Amino acid sequence: MNGSFRIGSLFGIPIRIHWTFLVIIPFFAWIIGSQIGPTTDLIAGFYNTLLSSAHPVVVDTSIITDGWMPYILGTVIALGLFGGVLVHEIAHSLVAMRNGIRINSITLLVFGGVSSIEDTTPDPVVELPMALAGPVTSFLVGLVTSGLVYVADIAIQDRAVAGVYVFIFGYLGLLNIILFVFNMLPAFPMDGGRVLRALLARRMPLVRATRIAANVGRVFAVIFGIVGLLLFNPILILIAFFIYLGAGQEANAAKYSYLLRDVTLGDMMSRPVDTVPPNQPVREVVTRMYSTKHLGFPVVDRGVLVGMITVADVQALAPLDREAMQVRDIMTREVTTLPPTAPVMEALRIMSARNIGRIPVVQGGELVGIVTRTDILKVIELRGI
Repeated sequence: MNGSFRIGSLFGIPIRIHWTFLVIIPFFAWIIGSQIGPTTDLIAGFYNTLLSSAHPVVVDTSIITDGWMPYILGTVIALGLFGGVLVHEIAHSLVAMRNGIRINSITLLVFGGVSSIEDTTPDPVVELPMALAGPVTSFLVGLVTSGLVYVADIAIQDRAVAGVYVFIFGYLGLLNIILFVFNMLPAFPMDGGRVLRALLARRMPLVRATRIAANVGRVFAVIFGIVGLLLFNPILILIAFFIYLGAGQEANAAKYSYLLRDVTLGDMMSRPVDTVPPNQPVREVVTRMYSTKHLGFPVVDRGVLVGMITVADVQALAPLDREAMQVRDIMTREVTTLPPTAPVMEALRIMSARNIGRIPVVQGGELVGIVTRTDILKVIELRGI
């Protein structure tokens, strides 16, 4: 995912952090720290409601409200929250891997985490437990941390120190339970939306089930957006936008997968392929782009594919440099290729993941065709008639 960097791996899954994560951590820490008084009352009230007759919880605030401590605790809780999100995504991924689905990575984002799962047509039998694994894990984490509230309150004799632990465990317990409830909303792209699709897909085609689940997601998005506007709450508005956009993307992905389910690159690739030699001047390539309306060409040297040159490569040059340089000076040398037997959906996945517009088709080391994003969209449109 663009804008993310790797920080390690768990169970063989690369763990990445998006730059938005680094922005949101101090923001969350500030919000938590600035509202520590009302939040303390909320936590005490919540846990006293659960077990009021067994053991009333009283939070001593003498340490947690002192100096910079509110913001230190805010940082700890913000990191703990995203740790819970990571555990949530790991649960999804482990169930997927157990069912033979490859996990490319897990990325922590501003609104939580996302598992990059190998693109396959969802199997309802697999999707249902995979979708449930994350929320159930969040709920269990919430139960454990909630239990630690009572353990800390009973076991730690120093009431001020106990107040710190009660606040941390209580806040994380409450947040993970909220995470469970929020993710179980039957709205794409939440886990509850995937649960709904898996249940519907047992009685109808997957595309129809996805469309229904996506429409339910859009309804929730509209509701969140209206409530956010009425309450002047920007977080709800952003969540509404996230859900609405995600629902549409899920519906489109299912539609594309269905329409392209039996199409290979060999069925639709363009041939013969317009190529350029590595020693051709860049200015001539620009002229050729204008005349052919092609935005990129494979670079072939003595019958061997050695690179790609695209309009983006040319645009990165100053006009004067275009006059002096050749194709070999600016071409991309590491070219992604696929064989004619590869599914079109695999090409579309690679194009989206790597932000490229075309993929050369190679068989036996020979360039036999090329497929562009526009070609794929045309096939989708034609097969949708």
